[in-house]
Amino acid sequence: MPRSDEATTGRTAGEHPVTPDGRYFVVRGRLWRMSDPSLSEQRRQELVDKLMDARRQVAVAKRSGDEEGERNAHRLVNSAKEALGERGHVWWTDSMPDYNRHMARNTPYAEWYAGLDIEAG
Repeated sequence: MPRSDEATTGRTAGEHPVTPDGRYFVVRGRLWRMSDPSLSEQRRQELVDKLMDARRQVAVAKRSGDEEGERNAHRLVNSAKEALGERGHVWWTDSMPDYNRHMARNTPYAEWYAGLDIEAG
């Protein structure tokens, strides 16, 4: 939960705003968990590469109608996202709940989000 004295930092993940505590980025009003910042850049890149390979496997399996291959590829996607800290157990240690996939306006980040100057998309 953002503290009331935290200013909007202007941090972004690509083109998407990042919450002041660095836990989420926002796409179309929805919070998405950031990767675990304790991962080394090398390890993070290895996991991102695995994630992208798994996503390609999902696409290939879908195009070929391989349902079992698609299920397996989705498991690989999930595994990579968990290793990155984007799913599964949270990577922060202050016992704050996870708001991954919640609409920002329905979370403790609502005031911060309302103060952003972003176009509806």
